[in-house]
Amino acid sequence: MSIPDFQSVMRPVLAMVQDGVPLRLSELRERIAEVFQLTEEERKERLPSGHQTVINNRVGWARTYLNKAGLLTIPSKGMVQITARGREALANGPERISVAWLKQFPEFADFHTAKPQMVDVLGVPEASVAETTPDEQLADAHQALMQSLADELLAQVRAGTPGFFEQLVVDLMIAMGYGGSRKEAGKATQATNDDGIDGIIKEDKLGLDVIYLQAKRWANTVHRPEIDKFIGALTRQRARKGVFITTSEFSAGAREAALSLDIKVVLIDGVELARLMVENNLGVSVKQVYEVKQLDSDYFTEE
Repeated sequence: MSIPDFQSVMRPVLAMVQDGVPLRLSELRERIAEVFQLTEEERKERLPSGHQTVINNRVGWARTYLNKAGLLTIPSKGMVQITARGREALANGPERISVAWLKQFPEFADFHTAKPQMVDVLGVPEASVAETTPDEQLADAHQALMQSLADELLAQVRAGTPGFFEQLVVDLMIAMGYGGSRKEAGKATQATNDDGIDGIIKEDKLGLDVIYLQAKRWANTVHRPEIDKFIGALTRQRARKGVFITTSEFSAGAREAALSLDIKVVLIDGVELARLMVENNLGVSVKQVYEVKQLDSDYFTEE
């Protein structure tokens, strides 16, 4: 059985506390995992942020929504207890409690604002948003924005000149911690006429080792013969490490050629190039910063 969405969790959460005895949230999470027969792997699956497991996040939001609707109460830190309205929901409510059903309660309707504008901007179906927790919606929106940004970056790179691509590759290597200074890295690389660059760059600021670079601003797939040529160049240079960067993609044969070596060869395709640019803040700027805060339960603990 797969991990249930947080709306599917809400009625089972109520059922776990129907006897009216307060239950610890940790115990509630464990019981829900057992009800849905989650595997050990599913229990450990984490949100994109890595800060919390998916099932714990969904149980937590189910508790929050039920509490805001007056079906549950939180009598003390980390505890859950059903209310009279919660018992009524178990007796006469639907088999699957949904956000739409909870909106009949005024206090919940006030709490649950209209769907985020980001849903319209990104073209995300409202139904799919309703199935996820706010944490997951935020992560999905961020991922969609990053994908859109990566696509725009790659289009800009492909539209640039060979000289611009040369500078971009050097700047990226420096941003990742290679090459020493920009001036030193520029001297280390040697421009060619093959719509890219071929050269060497320091692996570290002290120059204890070097990396051989080859970059292709191509639209077509890079196949094995190009990697074989690169390997030959590495051998002639007596180099041990190389990075081949392209704005397109590598064929399966090209990737296989790069793996069957004593020499370390890293292949960076267009998708990875855009990701590294975003990750290292190259060609991008911060538009907006949102702080996501959570309750500091330690503050409310009385000694």
